[in-house]
Amino acid sequence: MDWLRIAAFGLLILYHIAMAFSPWDWVIKTGHAFQWLIPPMALLTPWRLPLLFAVSGYASRKLYDRNPGDFARSRALRLLVPLAFGMVALVPLEMWVRVLENGYPHGYLHFWALDYWRSGDFWGREFPSWEHLWFVAYLAAYTLLLAGVLAWRGARVLRAMAAAAQWLAGGHRLLWAPVILLTGARLALLFVAPERQGLLRDWGGHAQYVPIFLFGFALAGSPQLWPAIVRCWKPALALAALAGALIVAVEVAFPGAQVPPHDVMALDRAARTAMAWGMILALFHIAETRWNRDHPLRKPLAEAVFPFYIVHHPAIVLIAWYSLPLGLSAPAEFALLLGGTASVCAATYLIGRRISWLRPLIGLNRLAKPESSARESAPASGVV
Repeated sequence: MDWLRIAAFGLLILYHIAMAFSPWDWVIKTGHAFQWLIPPMALLTPWRLPLLFAVSGYASRKLYDRNPGDFARSRALRLLVPLAFGMVALVPLEMWVRVLENGYPHGYLHFWALDYWRSGDFWGREFPSWEHLWFVAYLAAYTLLLAGVLAWRGARVLRAMAAAAQWLAGGHRLLWAPVILLTGARLALLFVAPERQGLLRDWGGHAQYVPIFLFGFALAGSPQLWPAIVRCWKPALALAALAGALIVAVEVAFPGAQVPPHDVMALDRAARTAMAWGMILALFHIAETRWNRDHPLRKPLAEAVFPFYIVHHPAIVLIAWYSLPLGLSAPAEFALLLGGTASVCAATYLIGRRISWLRPLIGLNRLAKPESSARESAPASGVV
């Protein structure tokens, strides 16, 4: 699972860099927009975030089994402290660029000291905003709610998860039953709750992410599910391919901000759900059977995942903003964004891991020494 998590977050960074070149709306755009990016990015969008929630659920179960009594406290420290740090020190950089795009006349220090802390619309942007840290906020909420339920009725909850896993392990239920459940929930909310991020308003997102997070949590304690994954992964991959073809067709037929008819939108959302689940099963199988080997780079990369995630987004936005006046060609702009973002991420991790007070701010274990952090990276990095 470490390799799967590393690959998923590496793909996420590339995805966000590509968003600066795609025709889709994003935080900041380069002077280049390529229509050919739509199909590959449309094939990534449905499953990249559900996969992260599934992997995070899996890692959370490993951490819970290690020390149930400390689960809530350790998760709160490892998620809420970096979230608070990011909201104070990193998200303001992105929000400053956002208002600059709309003509905001002041420098960053003025913005951070006087304007960032407001609530409501300001220069065409909504404040406050999680920006990319919404994933950490959602994950913290799911994890701490689960921790509370486990503290209250832990034995009963784990028995219920084991019973559900036992039922799903039969035949091909693991393939079709979750697809029906997740699709039904998504379509029931599609025209009722707006598809909009927000911890207290994203009911459509929660209806997808919470069950997938709980599946990952249950899978880590239910070895009987792995034979079912072996049986289902090929049909799951075929399902994902068929759903992906439908998703690309809808994106091409209704490009940009065009809104498809309700029936087409419902079919598209059902296809996104089916593709997400199919890819999760297929990638879990691939990770377990083909990536289940060690390497000297695995432990440091696994530990670096969370710091990379925290800083990559503002790095992309700032590099893109300051490079716009240079008028670079698309290859040069991409190389600058990729190399610059990778350098910022690597520097944050390599420097931050050696500074004891900075470690918890970037999602590392406060107590781990640099020499021993690699030994703890597999469970410790599982917060995301």
